[in-house]
Amino acid sequence: MERTEKDFILQAEFLKSSEAVNQCPPANLPEYAFIGRSNVGKSSLINYLTQRKELAMTSGKPGKTKLVNHFLINKSWYLVDLPGYGYAQTSKTDRKKYDQIIRNYLMRRENLVCTFVLVDARIPPQKIDLEFMNWLGLSQLPFEIVFTKADRSKKTNIEENIQAFQDVMHNDWEELPAMWITTAQKREGREDLIGRILDYNEELGMAITERYKTQKR
Repeated sequence: MERTEKDFILQAEFLKSSEAVNQCPPANLPEYAFIGRSNVGKSSLINYLTQRKELAMTSGKPGKTKLVNHFLINKSWYLVDLPGYGYAQTSKTDRKKYDQIIRNYLMRRENLVCTFVLVDARIPPQKIDLEFMNWLGLSQLPFEIVFTKADRSKKTNIEENIQAFQDVMHNDWEELPAMWITTAQKREGREDLIGRILDYNEELGMAITERYKTQKR
């Protein structure tokens, strides 16, 4: 479907932060979660996608996002900012707590269409990212990969890292998930990623809304 510029101008508003899945907003709209290792550039990507400089707060300090943060986009779908994983300076108790919040949300949120796993394109494949994706696959949770910070290294280095990531994944996966390359600073990849979400909305949005209405009758 051909889209015009107005399809990518987003109305975005913060709704709430939740510590448990039963505290999240009503599951009445398609939902897309964004997650990655701490300091992968998640907040910058969310701000870039929504064209709002401070919608998701950015910080040079990893591990800032602690809760499940919901944003309503165009009054038609939810964007969810999840806590990052793999922040070594967080206590073991807190890491376990955040891990439980993440996994409970991903397993139980019935209107979750897809999880976008953010990966730093500047570095070789990391075990923690691969383990998390394998868990998603074993749990039969749909996900796609978004490579971030692709403008902060040489193009050849980025291409080598992405190819290495694909090669490693082929060891466990017959078919790889969709992959996207984004650069928040150079403003690349936005229309591709939002277009993917709009495609999902057209395919599944009405069914999710109707299911929610049926459950509430």
